[in-house]
Amino acid sequence: MATGTAAVHAPPLLRAWGDAASAPALEKALEGARDRLTIRPASDAGWQLATDLALAELRTQAEAEKGTPWPQPLVSHYARYFRDGNRTAYEGLVASRQQRLTRAVVMATVGGLSQGWLDEVIDGAYLLCEQSSWSWAAHDDVYIRSGEVVPDRSRPYLDLGAGEVVAQLAWVDHLLGAALDSRAPGLRRRIRLEAQERVIRPFLERLDWHWLGLDGDVHNWNPWIHSNVIVAALLLVDDPDEQADVVARCIEGLDRFLASIPADGAIDEGFAYWWNGAGRALEGLALLEEASGGVLNPDLPVIRALVAFPHRMHLGHRWFLNVADGPARAHHGLPWGMLHRWAVRLGDSDAVAHAAAFAAVEPEPNAASGLGRVLTQLTSLAQLGDSKRRNEGPMGRLLLPSWGTYLPSVQIMVARQTPGSTDGLTLAAKGGHNGEHHNHRDVGSVVVAVDGVPLLVDAGQPTYTAQTFGPDRYRIRAMQSAWHSVPAPFGLEQGTGSSFAATVLQEPTAEEPTLELGLGAAYGLDHPEQWIRTSLMNRDLGSVVIDDRWNLPAHAPEATHDVDITYLVAGTVRVGSDATATITPDGIPAAETTKGLHLRWKPATAVVLVDEWLLDDPLLSDIWGEKLTRIRFRMPAENRASGAFTLTVEATS
Repeated sequence: MATGTAAVHAPPLLRAWGDAASAPALEKALEGARDRLTIRPASDAGWQLATDLALAELRTQAEAEKGTPWPQPLVSHYARYFRDGNRTAYEGLVASRQQRLTRAVVMATVGGLSQGWLDEVIDGAYLLCEQSSWSWAAHDDVYIRSGEVVPDRSRPYLDLGAGEVVAQLAWVDHLLGAALDSRAPGLRRRIRLEAQERVIRPFLERLDWHWLGLDGDVHNWNPWIHSNVIVAALLLVDDPDEQADVVARCIEGLDRFLASIPADGAIDEGFAYWWNGAGRALEGLALLEEASGGVLNPDLPVIRALVAFPHRMHLGHRWFLNVADGPARAHHGLPWGMLHRWAVRLGDSDAVAHAAAFAAVEPEPNAASGLGRVLTQLTSLAQLGDSKRRNEGPMGRLLLPSWGTYLPSVQIMVARQTPGSTDGLTLAAKGGHNGEHHNHRDVGSVVVAVDGVPLLVDAGQPTYTAQTFGPDRYRIRAMQSAWHSVPAPFGLEQGTGSSFAATVLQEPTAEEPTLELGLGAAYGLDHPEQWIRTSLMNRDLGSVVIDDRWNLPAHAPEATHDVDITYLVAGTVRVGSDATATITPDGIPAAETTKGLHLRWKPATAVVLVDEWLLDDPLLSDIWGEKLTRIRFRMPAENRASGAFTLTVEATS
């Protein structure tokens, strides 16, 4: 995976909290922490309100799997990553095991602690304790260190998978502890032993975890793991000194993440990874505030900026601007309630309205989101009642930033034809660089949506394999500039690394939503302005214009003589004979519009090449259908070294 080094600012948490974040002060602040948590033990009377919640799907699946053999990840599954690069054989079984346990915990909690459901929980929790590694094979360093493909229990690896397991077991203990002591004496002691050996002790003893961000490169692993370790520390560490030490180190870690966030709150990994980066940080901070009785108050400017990011990236319906390894459509089961609570607290009315609209139409809790998030959602529903979930308003008509938004730190513009609405056209244009986290070679790319549905698109994330984060990452089509809506001067691919970047020549404003970028450096050319791309929203004419101008060197080594400009399209493409084409959303599974796009271009002498990409990856086909289409405009000979090309995009009726 290509990564970038984030600009690090002063640590906001330590600056705001001072001595309150030290271990001695935390030991006192965390006395009685478990009793202050919003998520209560299953014996609490409040859970009786949850028995009437709509849990039909979860209940049906839990009852169907109850008493059947549990998913059993084997060493042959673990070893596949090292043998052939397959991640899903092992991770899929581990996820199925954990999701089944989550469903069993919910059923035991809302079902009056019946012995049958408690036994299901006990079996699932014990299987996790027996599991040789909590780390995902793709992250474990056992093969690199020893050449072995069997987990090394003497050297546990603390990764995302281990963090998820320890937090899940911590919530199991918190909810069902007394019942477990009665039904399976010794299980809670075993859970604590495994948590100590696999997570708490390695976390305190080792400082070489890459996700700590000590080298200045801070990414989403940091808040994801730290927030889960906070859960484990509060619920599974009984020694006050050790608990305070763990929490203090977690605060330092989260502070490194927050210090890396730019003032505009942008996440270079995009909307999808926001939930497992910034969102995890917000969850961890909310838990710290509850546990400390408000001593650790995280109302900070950086938090306000982070809370605003998701709605700024909204295109319409469930469609969001996707950059890097992100899907174009929001998953179901995202914790919108968490975001809504933060937005209400911070008084961000736009974020409140946006999060509330999504929370209102979310389906019932999804075990795939993790036990902590499921319990948080259930707690909210139990408090508010089920009525809000029946407010299924049109997702394409949410309150949105009036003209759009511009995030200078990542050079992303989202501009709307109809201010405050997804009606008509929406243009997203991206600069940035190719050293961003989870990077795709997409410097200069554009996305155009009509009525909130993207038709000029970014393909997004395919299924992860060993190749995804290895030296051959950019052999994957979805990650190449050749399959993004960007130019290809002399057929060149964009380079990898932060030096392959855009230069902003004109920033957009509400009055003039135009982003002008110099793209030459992204291709290793001598000067940024050897290729200039201007992307603009013309509200008066109801059109999007993407204008490319170039003045290239006489020769480009290791390249072709062709100068192409590429656009990636979802839907059905019909190329006319008069330098025009139409795109309709036919075939897109979740297209909430019948409108399409009309394209026209000049010079009309550009040769049009159309390539179909038949999608066999479910992560892509579930979003786009059977195929994506690449339109390449190849410049005539007289326009290769120097020239201009303009694409005008309008909505069809």
